[in-house]
Amino acid sequence: MTPPTAARHIVNFITGNANKLGEVKAILEPAIQVDSQALDLPEIQGTLEEVTLDKCRRAADLVEGPVLVEDTCLCFNALNGLPGPYIKWFLASIGHEGLNNLLAAYDDKSAKAVCTFAYSAGPGHEPILFQGITDGKIVPARGPANFGWDPIFEYEGKTYAEMDKAEKNRISHRYRALAKLQEWFAKEMTA
Repeated sequence: MTPPTAARHIVNFITGNANKLGEVKAILEPAIQVDSQALDLPEIQGTLEEVTLDKCRRAADLVEGPVLVEDTCLCFNALNGLPGPYIKWFLASIGHEGLNNLLAAYDDKSAKAVCTFAYSAGPGHEPILFQGITDGKIVPARGPANFGWDPIFEYEGKTYAEMDKAEKNRISHRYRALAKLQEWFAKEMTA
């Protein structure tokens, strides 16, 4: 006879980005099982929170069940938070060098990496937000260029791209947001 196991949460993380999926699994598992599904969701224009909430509602309706979605932004302090939630499009259009050039006229190279997750129990359930922020600065690209803007975001002397995965997963904006999600799930299990 197999001994009973403790119930654990399962989240259906909506992403087509293998790097994001790998980081989320590395941070959450084994405490929270992470399944994945790629959906092409339109993104509204708005604040990071508005974009994430809308994506979560749409995903819950399409999946007809519980979902976890994520939106990441990179906010340049000298530019009052731009490119913010539009970093994906800025990066695709102008690349790492172009992002650095946006700050060429400014002494302030500081930036915030912000990650916002939204969890919904399913259609009709209002999403809950979990946000993490890591303060750093924008530097010329260093390290492997295989994950978004990691080569230009520096935290305490190293770019995200120069860190090994475990090091990044202990300090990143994504880790900070997921720590809040884990804490919320732990409270839900004891309630």
